[in-house]
Amino acid sequence: MLVLSACGDRSAPEPAARPVLVVTPGAAVDSGTAAFPGEIRAREEAVLAFQVGGQLIRRDVDAGARVERGQVLAELDPGDLRLQQQSAQAQVASAEAEYTRARTDRARYAALVDQQLISRSQMDAQDAAYKAAQSQLRAARAQADVAGNQAGYTQLRAPRDGVIASREAEAGQVVAAGQAIFMLAGDDGREVAIALPESRIADFAIGQPAQIELWNRPGTRVPGTIREIAAGADPQTRTYAARVAIADDAVAGLELGQSARVYLAGASTGTALQVPLAAIQPGPDGGKAVWVVDRGDGRLRSVPVETGPYGARSVPVLSGLASDALVVAAGGHLLRAGQRVTPVDRENRPIQSDVPKPAAAK
Repeated sequence: MLVLSACGDRSAPEPAARPVLVVTPGAAVDSGTAAFPGEIRAREEAVLAFQVGGQLIRRDVDAGARVERGQVLAELDPGDLRLQQQSAQAQVASAEAEYTRARTDRARYAALVDQQLISRSQMDAQDAAYKAAQSQLRAARAQADVAGNQAGYTQLRAPRDGVIASREAEAGQVVAAGQAIFMLAGDDGREVAIALPESRIADFAIGQPAQIELWNRPGTRVPGTIREIAAGADPQTRTYAARVAIADDAVAGLELGQSARVYLAGASTGTALQVPLAAIQPGPDGGKAVWVVDRGDGRLRSVPVETGPYGARSVPVLSGLASDALVVAAGGHLLRAGQRVTPVDRENRPIQSDVPKPAAAK
């Protein structure tokens, strides 16, 4: 009779601990720095429009064109306005003739009243007619000036040197008075338009120093200051529009519309702890979390955290994390809770911890 007996525990051995890159979140050089995406804009932006309506018969510039102050940019059909000007000039001529007649009659009546050939009431009537003719002449001349100005408004001229940022109308189109035709970006300085969060608006102030980094020039920063913060939040995004002025000696080579990132060094994030961007993982209830290696048994646990504004390469951690924690810096999407790992640094060297070595199988 064959008897089988167990000679020991035959359960499957635990998988070997896999190495993971970890960092210790401590004070960093950029601690307390908030980063905000923005766009290069002109300090002075003007919507150019005609003061009168009409048909656009000529457009001399396009978007991107550089213009000088006083340069004609577009023109309306001047026909009707010229006719109105001629009508006003004819009314001036008629009023001048009436004024001359009233003045002559008044002088003649004045001579007759001195000779007591007419009554005083007749003289008063002539004085009134003279004053009315004088007022009508002034009104006619004013109307002629208005008509002349309107005839001149058929030409749209650049109010300052700058660049045409956008074009909103084409030749042949009938436009109304005040309708946008061009957007002119002046040459007087460049700024970055950003949006500041409502929850931290008290951390920012006009005159606060900033550093600006262009997306196409990573690592190169130019100085600037907050010049303007909107008085109220946008009703849709609940953010405050702000303008960061770029130092005049640093605007060379900056083009309108370029993407940029603004670093506000004076903004308080409430903590000096920072972790790499790749360390942030989805947390419970839609929050955020990081993988932390337990120093006692070398196993992973997910730790919920509260983060501040994302930076270029790191994220400030406001709460939930200890300064000496071993945080997994990469590959977090491949890990699971309770998994045994071996923490290593960026040079793949094991980090000393209190993790016990697994016992040898018997």
